Parts: sequence; C-alpha cells; structure tokens
Amino acid sequence: MSGEADRPRTADHAPESWSEIDFRSMQLALEQARAAELIGEVPVGAVVVDASGELVGVGHNRVITDSDPTAHAEIVAMRRVGALLENYRMPGLRVYVTLEPCAMCAMAMIHARIEEVTYATADPKTGACGSVFDLVDDPRHNHRVRLRSGLLAAEASQMLSGFFRARRTRV
Repeated sequence: MSGEADRPRTADHAPESWSEIDFRSMQLALEQARAAELIGEVPVGAVVVDASGELVGVGHNRVITDSDPTAHAEIVAMRRVGALLENYRMPGLRVYVTLEPCAMCAMAMIHARIEEVTYATADPKTGACGSVFDLVDDPRHNHRVRLRSGLLAAEASQMLSGFFRARRTRV
C-alpha cells in the first residue's frame, strides 16, 4: 500500500482555488437537485465529467419515483455512464454531487474506480466521505477516490434545509 504522502485526500478548497469546470459541474448538479425536488424527491443531484470537464452523465434522487432504495443521485448518474461506456469501470472520471455521498454511493465510486468526488455540503448523519465515515480514503481499499468538498455548499445546504422545513410544516 502507498504511504501517507501518497494519500489522495485533499483539504476543503478555498473558493479561489475552484476552476470554471468545477463551478459549472456543481451548478449542473444543483440543477439536477432542483429536478429531484420538483418530483418530490430529496433534492440531491450529481453529474459525472471527464478530465476535460465534458459532461458524461447526470442523475438526481429517484428513490421514491422508482421505488428503488439504490436510486441515489450518484448511482443514477453512474448507471447512465456505465450504460454509455458499456463498462462498470470509470477511471479518470469525476463526480460532482450536492450532498456528501452515503456508504452505498461511496463504495460504488470505489468499485467504479472514479478518480475524484467533489461534494457541496456534508451529511452529518450518513456521510461516508469524512463526516461520519471515511470510506473513500480507507487504506484497506485497493482504490481510493480523491475527495474535495465545500463548493457551493451554501446553495446546496439551503436547498436541502428548505425541502425538509417544508416537509415538516406539511405534516
């Protein structure tokens, strides 16, 4: 196994270090989150891009719509990419997602050999990319996903908070 210096983890980035591709990709993920909210799903969106920033796949939560507990935004996007590439391996691809991936999604990214995941806001209840668990950086895996977080966190967090606030007031 590689040493500590070779670990792919990166610290949260200051806004000035994000690229135009990063902003564009996370904006697209936020658009996907809005699409999820419109159909009554928890507003989480994801996009997959290649190294040059070209869009390869998109997805948003469809758990309720599809009656599928695995239909999280990241999984939906990666399923589309897998079908397009006719391959379950996705080396060199990057995922942008509005909420920190859960354990299921983090492990799917590891198995797919995703190069990097950037998430907007942390999930303090089920986050598996550093908040509650740290699956993508566990040294026991033969592949680790580079991790970045905090890009457009306020927007993603407000969308999620507003969704759950509205749900509580309807009940």
